[in-house]
Amino acid sequence: MGGDLVTLCLAGDVMLGRGVDQILPHPGDPSLPESYIKDARAYVELAEAANGRIPRPVDFSWPWGDAPDVMAGVAPDVRIVNLETAVTQSDEIAPGKEVHYRMHPANLPALAAAHPHVCALANNHVLDYGRRGLEETLDALADAGLRSAGAGRDADEARRPAIVPVAGGRRVLVFSMGMASSGIPRSWAATAQRSGVDFVAEPSEAAAAGIAARLRPAKRPGDILVVSVHWGSNWGYLVPRDRIRFGHALIDGGADVVHGHSSHHPRPLESYRGKLIIHGCGDLINDYEGIGGYEEYRDELRLLYFVTVDPDDGSFHVRIAPMRSRRMRLERATAEDSRWVQGVLGRISRPYGSRVERNPDDTLTVRPSQGPPVRAGPCRRADHGDHRNA
Repeated sequence: MGGDLVTLCLAGDVMLGRGVDQILPHPGDPSLPESYIKDARAYVELAEAANGRIPRPVDFSWPWGDAPDVMAGVAPDVRIVNLETAVTQSDEIAPGKEVHYRMHPANLPALAAAHPHVCALANNHVLDYGRRGLEETLDALADAGLRSAGAGRDADEARRPAIVPVAGGRRVLVFSMGMASSGIPRSWAATAQRSGVDFVAEPSEAAAAGIAARLRPAKRPGDILVVSVHWGSNWGYLVPRDRIRFGHALIDGGADVVHGHSSHHPRPLESYRGKLIIHGCGDLINDYEGIGGYEEYRDELRLLYFVTVDPDDGSFHVRIAPMRSRRMRLERATAEDSRWVQGVLGRISRPYGSRVERNPDDTLTVRPSQGPPVRAGPCRRADHGDHRNA
């Protein structure tokens, strides 16, 4: 890799609504339109039953815990998160969904505490409280000086990339889009006359070609282009072939990094033509602590991805910092946790041309494998379905 390298910090789903919102200084209305749990404070009680009392209210930095110190140690140029909650007081509940996320706008400093440069919004919770809730979300982020991409008051705004200037006169462009496979209703698609998200119905060749036609004109020499895409189900390591092909088409169309998310745990990292595709970052912040089921995936372990990219040729280096969620707060993972992540992530990423190594400080390094990746049978474990509203 040459000079003028740019380091990105990529994170998966940041869900500051529901239970997390309730422990912050300005909790919103805790009532929930869910089938089984009607009060968001019940999620706090589940977390406390699992790992101990959570002081209330916590300060705005509490959910991030040790993560800001970890990020400061790397000093990334650009931080990108998938913000998977509405920032609103709207009661306009989206119909046909089992789970709804919102955080009180006065708690937005809890997002700003991590200093994200870009919030990807094309996901299956940003319109949980209707288009009025989306408008309030967009206004709140703009008023806080936080860039967003993937949602807007019309299709042009939803498709517009967030642009972050970096050293050397270069730019990082972030496009955000979401697929039906992640549970985004088709009715949430932004149009010329309607607000919504940049919606992709299916990972088809035609869809990929249309997106590539938008990427190429936006990119200048020396730019780094990130496509942040919400796709796929919540559980399981298998990546369907059509989604693999779609990721390849995004790279072929001009993307330097594909930042995938939606799954509650990490999915494979792929090296394709010398560039990076993260098929699923896993969650970073949520209120799932203490909820049983799917323990085999150890979704309490969360990852921060530090991706260093050479703007001249798109080559990359990845360093991963494993974290653990406990008492709704991120803390550094243990050496044992790091070994577990390395074993699983290495096994599932190997068929995609990536190898995962553990470092003495318990971080992980991802490198392209030698030789061609194996495309047949990326994993024996079946995908456990969409669970689309979760």
